[in-house]
Amino acid sequence: MTRSDRDHLRVLVICHYVLGGLCFLVGFFPFLHLAVGIAIVTGALGQPNQQRNAPGPPEWFGWLFIGIAAFLIVLYWTLAVALVVAGRSISQRKRHTFCLIVAGAACLFQPIGLVLGVFTFIVLLRPSVRAAFEPVEENPPEFDTYHTE
Repeated sequence: MTRSDRDHLRVLVICHYVLGGLCFLVGFFPFLHLAVGIAIVTGALGQPNQQRNAPGPPEWFGWLFIGIAAFLIVLYWTLAVALVVAGRSISQRKRHTFCLIVAGAACLFQPIGLVLGVFTFIVLLRPSVRAAFEPVEENPPEFDTYHTE
């Protein structure tokens, strides 16, 4: 593996950590929708003074807010954890396939994740980098050249 490959992998590791942190932070935004959904379901929103007798939004609307918010929170936080684990795996030169899968999933986080995913594919699919991810045998098998069966 060349020096430029090592440098590219080092940059990829840092970018995976940064994008993982960003995904974790973006995962907090749906909590606003979650709070609104809970308020709708519990009836805590209250009505304006002029419309005391007007019905509030239907309960299913609150559940829709809660469901979508929960899904987005889990999605972003799962992607954040996967990006951090992939960054750690790249630094340790392990789990090549997992890193490629996470690179594909990062493409969903537009536009930064798309750039990171494409560059991760470009770097990790190089033959020299792929060879660096292969496990190294500590005790190679000994061949007996004189033994025949």
